[in-house]
Formats: sequence, structure tokens, C-alpha cells
Amino acid sequence: MGQTMAKTQSSDTPMMQQHRAIKQKYPDAILLFRVGDFYETFGQDAVLASGILGITLTKRNSSAASSSELAGFPHHALDTYLHKLVKAGHRVAICDQLEDPKQAKGIVKRGVTDMVTPGTTVNDKLLEHHSNNFLAAVHFAENEQYGLAFLDISTGEFFIAEGDREYADKLLQSFKPAEVVFQRHQQKKFKEYFNSKIYTYTLDEWIFDNAYAEDILLKHFQTHSLKGFGVDEMKNGLTAAGAIIHYLKIPSIRICNISLRCNGWIGMIFYGWIGSPFEISN
Repeated sequence: MGQTMAKTQSSDTPMMQQHRAIKQKYPDAILLFRVGDFYETFGQDAVLASGILGITLTKRNSSAASSSELAGFPHHALDTYLHKLVKAGHRVAICDQLEDPKQAKGIVKRGVTDMVTPGTTVNDKLLEHHSNNFLAAVHFAENEQYGLAFLDISTGEFFIAEGDREYADKLLQSFKPAEVVFQRHQQKKFKEYFNSKIYTYTLDEWIFDNAYAEDILLKHFQTHSLKGFGVDEMKNGLTAAGAIIHYLKIPSIRICNISLRCNGWIGMIFYGWIGSPFEISN
């Protein structure tokens, strides 16, 4: 087995070895790999992309032992095809050429410059202008209680709530989030209790710790207390809100775009589900 693996890898071109190394860092995303004037997809990514986008699926080096499916499109059509991939419920990693190919010594340097997910896009061309695009978090708390948070990055609306399963389900149906994050070990319950057609992404259990959530929220909003928002007693809701902020700070998701767009989140509205809304003016 080891000899076969070594033979297969050695038969790959340097570019394909580079692709494999980058893809290993983003295994759960469709990798759009810039090659000249095209974005190419390989292997299972190509199979998915060709089906969603209606583009031709071919075989690279069809006579070689290391043949792989291939599907691509012109780089200037990125916005059109990216919209379709995201709307189909996929995470997309955009891998660009980081240097001028004419100046490159050997293989062109490449790296992921953007990660787009259904709930984190801020690109106007990818948004529906007549409806919100919510990223949600669900915290499975004790005693069949739930904390929820809903954030529309494109508008800055940020809501939190908490209650029983029926209430949580009602909110998810009402807000219709484009993406939901929750504890990884609760996947079975989420599929059983809530809409299984929602695009989901799971996070480690430690992220849904109330102390961690409050700390990350205090740092993010640059404040010493959450009392001014009127939500300091909503522990489960705050835990969900903290999970959203953590998710947005994952390096592969470009929170820098959001910060620049919203001027450091000034003007974001942070609602408790009870009481009046409070607007941040830090």
C-alpha cells in the first residue's frame, strides 16, 4: 500500500501536488484553483461543480494512473458561478495566483485568498436584496433549553434568543438562516429536531462555553460589561452569540472584509429577545 501511494503521488505534476496540499487544508470546501485565466476544480470538487454549474466534466491525463476529474470556468465569470455554488449550500475556497506567472521561478505561488460560505458572504452579487442573509448559531444547553443567535453580516443586525425546542424551531423557521453552526456532537439531534435542509457547520464543544462566549463578546465589542445591551442574563443566547463571533474569526473566513465594510461593526444592533433594542456606538 505504501509503495502504491508513493508511486501515485510522485506521478503528480508539481502543480497538482500544490493543489493537493492546499485542498488538505480546506477538505470541506470546494476549492477553486486559479490556473492562468481559469478557475479549475479537480476530483470530487469537479464532479460537484460540473453538476451545479452545468459545465463540462473531463478527465485530466485520462491515460495516466493518476487521472483526475477536471472542470473549470473563465476567471471573469467568478461572481456568476460563485453565486450558484454558495446558493447550492457549499463552502467555497478561492485559491489565487499570488505572483505574476511570468516572474515566477518554478511553480507559481498560490494560496486561498477568500472563503465564502452561505451565511458569511458580504458580496452584493451573492445576496438577495429583498431578504436577510442570516448566519445562525444554536447552543444545545441543559434541560432541553436552547440558545440562539442570528447575524446578518451584510446589514449588521444581530439578534439573540433562548427558550425550549419548540421556540427554537419556530425561530429557525422564521429567520430562515442561510447557515447554522452548532456543537459537533449534536448533529444527530439537530437533524432530528430541526430542518435538515439547512446548511450547517459544526464546531467543537469548548466553543459553546458561556465564560468563553462572554469573554469573546466583551473583547469584540470593546466593552467591560454586557449589561448595557440588556442581555446579560441570557446566558444560553450569549453562548450562541459568542459561537458566531468565534466562527467569524476563523482565519479562513475573511472577517477583515466585514470589519472594513461595517467600520469596526459600529452601528451593529444587538437585540435581546426581550426588551428594547440597543445600538452599539463604541
